[in-house]
Amino acid sequence: MIKKIGLAAALLIVIVIGMIGWAKQQVDSYLNTPRVAETQLFTLAEGSYFSHLAPQLMEQGLLDSDRWWKVVAKLHPELTHLKSGTYQLPEAASLQQILTILNSGRGYQFKVTFVEGSTYKDWLKTLSKAERIKPIVEDEQAILAKLGSTSSKLEGLLFPETYHYSADMSAFSIIKKAYLHQQTVVEKLWAERDKNLPYKTPYEALIMASIIEKESGLANDRDKIASVFVNRLKIGMRLQTDPTVIYGMGDRYDGRIRSKDLREKTAYNTYTIAGLPPTPIAMPSEEALYAALHPADTKYLYFVSKGDGNSYFSKNLREHNNAVNKYIRGK
Repeated sequence: MIKKIGLAAALLIVIVIGMIGWAKQQVDSYLNTPRVAETQLFTLAEGSYFSHLAPQLMEQGLLDSDRWWKVVAKLHPELTHLKSGTYQLPEAASLQQILTILNSGRGYQFKVTFVEGSTYKDWLKTLSKAERIKPIVEDEQAILAKLGSTSSKLEGLLFPETYHYSADMSAFSIIKKAYLHQQTVVEKLWAERDKNLPYKTPYEALIMASIIEKESGLANDRDKIASVFVNRLKIGMRLQTDPTVIYGMGDRYDGRIRSKDLREKTAYNTYTIAGLPPTPIAMPSEEALYAALHPADTKYLYFVSKGDGNSYFSKNLREHNNAVNKYIRGK
């Protein structure tokens, strides 16, 4: 009798061990089977618990059953500490990899790029097309006030580069980051500027940098272009630069500048006004600002595009007119 009981107990133990092994095998398969058909974003809402996740995964086709869900929680409690956010799930990721990602708190970083020479109007268009970002609702003056700036326009005050952000971040936070970055760059370069420059303030250097940015086809020309405008300012000669005319025309600009546009009196038309325009005309790069503060040492007063990205520089009007005939009029 005792022997029979012992055999029964041994058999039961074997059965239990077998069931445990089978269950472990099922859970391992449940956790390690590839679930993601192609790389995708997955958003875990604020306040979501582990028990809420299985239905969401099933709804999005990332889980076929919640049969082993509670067992996973028991065997792997370290995978249950979910953090809300938007995450990128890689192709062929398993449930275990998905849970590890959702526990990491390292949300997916979207990005938005602003190019050198763009305007604030361009930035608004770019932001309006950016993914998962809360739009700007304030007008330009309200934003300037929030930033604590005394400038009349945001033009030139934002540093153009690629910015990363989390899902549903406000566009204003990117504007603020770009504003603070530009302040840091300007402060550093202004402190290291050349002597005897015709700028009274860092803001005037920004204005010049924005003009250089719009006029420079090649980076190598920036310091020489800067020298032309600096030389003109020093002798009281008008800058006469087309990008300022275009900026002053605003939405009326259709891709062409006519003679009447050069004669039109706007606050920005440097053919009709002396000195610098009242604000920058674009967002300059750090390189353009450096050129404005470290112009080449030249006697140049003119330059003209050669049509290949390079510019031809002249010291006098006769030489400049000859270059215009050659490179612009083809004479």
